[in-house]
Amino acid sequence: MLADMAVSSLSELWREVTAAQPTTPRWLVLTAATVALATVAYRPAWRVARNAVTIAHEGGHALAALLTGRRLSGIRLHADTSGVTVSYGKPYGFGMVLTALAGYVAPSLFGLAGAALLGRGHVTALLWVCVGLLALMLLMLRNFYGLLAVLATGALAFVVSWFADAKVQAAFAYLAVWFLLLGGVRPVFELQWQRRGGRAPNSDADQLGKLTRLPAGLWVFVFVIVALGSMLLGGHWLVPSAFHGTTVAH
Repeated sequence: MLADMAVSSLSELWREVTAAQPTTPRWLVLTAATVALATVAYRPAWRVARNAVTIAHEGGHALAALLTGRRLSGIRLHADTSGVTVSYGKPYGFGMVLTALAGYVAPSLFGLAGAALLGRGHVTALLWVCVGLLALMLLMLRNFYGLLAVLATGALAFVVSWFADAKVQAAFAYLAVWFLLLGGVRPVFELQWQRRGGRAPNSDADQLGKLTRLPAGLWVFVFVIVALGSMLLGGHWLVPSAFHGTTVAH
């Protein structure tokens, strides 16, 4: 009997997580976009919120390292919103190139994946995926600030997904996705600004330049294309779902 109840509860939870939610009101989607844009544009707010972009950035490095067979040693996140991901394997080749490439494009691509889920109405699923990924990232963190930052972010997503009503969940999910899409753009231009000033000689772009013998500026251009392309495509998936009252087919 207890086993049947447990299976029934798990099945019900799975249906709740994977079910599509009602279409989010247009005003809420656009308000979330406005708040996200203001957060990215306003420097004092950006200094704090940028931690979320750093989590996505280092998570991208870590995921690419694992997918290409490298041995992931650990992740560190710092209070100045910088971070480092250490992995072991060949210091050259496809795995190393993909690992170095993944950082700056990760926030935008995560945002694009989130927009795909929201465009289909899967608000709860998005929140649970975020909680799951952050929980996995906790296992690889190697400093206290990193643990605190990821734990706080994951706890917030969990509380919203578990206790908040549908409208609050939708507002949080849209704000998070818009922030990743918009926030993925600014660090790329900050990177190039730092490189011009000679303050980032060992940036991801410069490492890619050494690995591939292609100009580092070309890799910055790739970062820009991915960030802007993800922002435009993700916005296309998010906004029509609010304007037309239907989920977006893509």
